[in-house]
Amino acid sequence: MVETLFSPLPLRGTELPNRVMVSPMCQYSSPDGLATDWHLVHLGSRAVGGAGLVMAEATAVTPGGRITPHDLGIWSDEHADALAPVADFVRSQGSVPAIQLAHAGRKASTRRPWDGGDPIPPGEGGWEVLAPSAKPYPRDGDEQPTRKLDRGAIEDLVAEFADAAERARDAGFEVAEVHAAHGYLLHEFLSPVANDRTDEYGGSFGNRTRLLREVTGAVRSVWPDDKPVFVRISATDWIDEEPSWDVEQSARLAPLLAEAGADLIDVSSGGVSPAQRVPYAGPNYQLPYAETIREHAREMGSDVAVGTVGGVTDPQQAQAVVANDRADAVLMAREFLRSPYWPLHAAEELGETDRVEWPVQYRRAVSN
Repeated sequence: MVETLFSPLPLRGTELPNRVMVSPMCQYSSPDGLATDWHLVHLGSRAVGGAGLVMAEATAVTPGGRITPHDLGIWSDEHADALAPVADFVRSQGSVPAIQLAHAGRKASTRRPWDGGDPIPPGEGGWEVLAPSAKPYPRDGDEQPTRKLDRGAIEDLVAEFADAAERARDAGFEVAEVHAAHGYLLHEFLSPVANDRTDEYGGSFGNRTRLLREVTGAVRSVWPDDKPVFVRISATDWIDEEPSWDVEQSARLAPLLAEAGADLIDVSSGGVSPAQRVPYAGPNYQLPYAETIREHAREMGSDVAVGTVGGVTDPQQAQAVVANDRADAVLMAREFLRSPYWPLHAAEELGETDRVEWPVQYRRAVSN
């Protein structure tokens, strides 16, 4: 049977109504890490628009894990309570509510992008930056002092991800995604570009992947058995001049993450260093990475699902990804900023209007 973009996607005991997912997108609009009406409207409108899954942005598991002081957080019950109405509304519209759990690592304590994105020193409203090694993120001479995590802090971090997952579960989210991409903390442990440790969390592939496997297992241990856990990875650092993280290592990692409890690998790329060189950034530019990871997982006997993100804008394009069995799902970011109701229009273009419903309040606008 050929699957289509609007075929349901079963993951454990949870069924996504279609294969279109809203990728997590930072909004930098959370006072003290708390969700506001902005998040309800931003995420809720994408659920109204027919997405099978709607994922909240990178949500910090600790205050120090924020990229900026305006990032969303879930380090307390108050934060979970603020997010609960968002999860509830997304579910009420037929979408699956998801949340990305994150720690920014050495890319933390910066200003919002529209405020310049510069580092904020601790004495000016910022905070101490933590990383696998005392290697600041390169910023042309404006590097943040960066403290290497010791063993005790690493153990605390694993517990903090688990605690955040418990709060997300209690807030009503049905999917938890562990953020290990884009140069943030868990990606930093994976990549030799940012990790020069010589203990059990550095050096070999097994050591560099240890923390992500531990975090994934910790999140899985508190997440309901019938609900899925995702992991977002950067498939490659796009760096050839020095030892780095690459697609071959990502392919090796995928079945290990499945063993740790991941049900879907969300494949992105880059972000660990400004030295990266992206060879191509057009339509489906990250799809070959997802394909390689998926093929290797199948060869290793793992049926972990794989999603692709990046350069997806057109319904026919997205349909071909799924129908040609190149990935199990398509995640979209900027296109959803341009068109919150993209899935509803895509279903019309693809002749699959029976697979997705316009809200009853909007049906007067649908052509017969």
